[in-house]
Amino acid sequence: MNSRFPHLHFLAVALVLGSVGVHAQSPADTSAAKAKRPNILFLFADDQRYDTLGCAGHPIVKTPAIDALAAEGVRFQNAFVTTSVCWVSRATVLTGQWARTHAMHDLVPTVKPESLATAFPVELHKAGYRTGHFGKWHMIMPPGFKPEEQYDVYEAIGRNPYFKTMPDGTRRHETDIICDRGIEFIKSQPKDQPFCLNLWFNAAHAEDGDKRPGIGHYPWPLSTDGMYEDTEIPAPRLGAPAIYESQPEFLKQSINRERFFWGYDTPERFQTNVRAYFRMISGIDKGVARVLQALKEAGLDDNTIIVYTADNGYYLGDRGFQGKWSHYDESLRVPMVIYDPRVPKERRGRVLDEMALNVDLATTFLDWAGVARPAGYQGSSLAPLVRGEKPAAWRDHFFCEHLDLAPTLTWEGVRGQRYMYARYIDQPAPSNELLYDLKADRDELKNLAADPAQTDALKEMRALCNQDMDAMGGALPPMDQRGYRKNAPGKKPGGKKDAAPAVPTQP
Repeated sequence: MNSRFPHLHFLAVALVLGSVGVHAQSPADTSAAKAKRPNILFLFADDQRYDTLGCAGHPIVKTPAIDALAAEGVRFQNAFVTTSVCWVSRATVLTGQWARTHAMHDLVPTVKPESLATAFPVELHKAGYRTGHFGKWHMIMPPGFKPEEQYDVYEAIGRNPYFKTMPDGTRRHETDIICDRGIEFIKSQPKDQPFCLNLWFNAAHAEDGDKRPGIGHYPWPLSTDGMYEDTEIPAPRLGAPAIYESQPEFLKQSINRERFFWGYDTPERFQTNVRAYFRMISGIDKGVARVLQALKEAGLDDNTIIVYTADNGYYLGDRGFQGKWSHYDESLRVPMVIYDPRVPKERRGRVLDEMALNVDLATTFLDWAGVARPAGYQGSSLAPLVRGEKPAAWRDHFFCEHLDLAPTLTWEGVRGQRYMYARYIDQPAPSNELLYDLKADRDELKNLAADPAQTDALKEMRALCNQDMDAMGGALPPMDQRGYRKNAPGKKPGGKKDAAPAVPTQP
């Protein structure tokens, strides 16, 4: 056992960790064989940047339950989302498709009906899985689509407000309610049927309509009251004013900067809000511990694969920004931990370098279940990597994009191992292009797009971006032909702000 995790001995969350040697069965197998297919527990956080877990080396945030999963599972240290915003990332996970493919180009970012027809819960249900979803939904669906019809058990649990009044008059945080529902699902699970359970948290998303520092803007569960209160939060590592000043003017005027003033514009506000944000993450961890204990008590822990990740990253004041949406690693990179109890002990506790994407999850879930991958899926299964295999070929780059928030934050690009390339498509060329050499400039501080010495690299990354863009669905139409939904977040074409808060209506 990894000596970095002494708390594993103490965690009765802990899982029965012996390998049980179960192999995925095909949908045509007998009922007895189907029961041996692995259960899947999908834990999905909101607005959590890649480094805010204890197992990722964070010096402050305490996440012992998730750390335990990483110590006995695998952690992908290069996990990314293809679109860095809550609703599109969640649609990507459900459909197994890039936004460029699943979004209606004339009604951005509404999801196409044909993409939803093969969503992973639908495919798993058809294969005999009991499916459940509790928590955030928050996607723009086509008319007539009802998420509750996609699952055996479904309850949308949103924020606005985070604390809900219970029948007895007490108030309970949405994180705890989501975990309560998950525990109820587990306790009611038939013994002869596999399940896939989604617990999709709203935490650690800020409460956009309440800008009071701390418990107003980042309301934390009661279970984490007092945590980090005496901890001095270090200033953002990339928070120097000169870094903000070096940004293109359109990014300096974007919602990333606007939201900085909601939460971090004074040292006092920064300290209060980041402590509260950390409490929200630790609150998720405490809820996860309760769910894992329920799995153990139900005797389901030795055949349940557990996935923990987030829908996008978060700036936390780096570059003078807040939120996500844009092309930097703080926005695109997320935590990802996968625990599979069937993996032999000697292959556990690994930290993997391979690029893992949110679009991979649907394919991975179906792979575990022995379900045929729909033709429209675009991700790759992570299952071989989790097992400890080395695929003959694995991606060395990925296409990334953001299709709304025009004109300042619509962009497309390619994130590779050596270079990061992005172009903001509603901004005038050539000032809309950004190129970073990740080998020489890991923090993406020097834009090389105008450097004559990087002409070949720029041409190569442009061509790669064009190639991937075409494969995913082609270029977007002009800004005035994209039919943006009225409740899409942020600024609309022409730069005008919504009168309402810059978030869609919560479920």
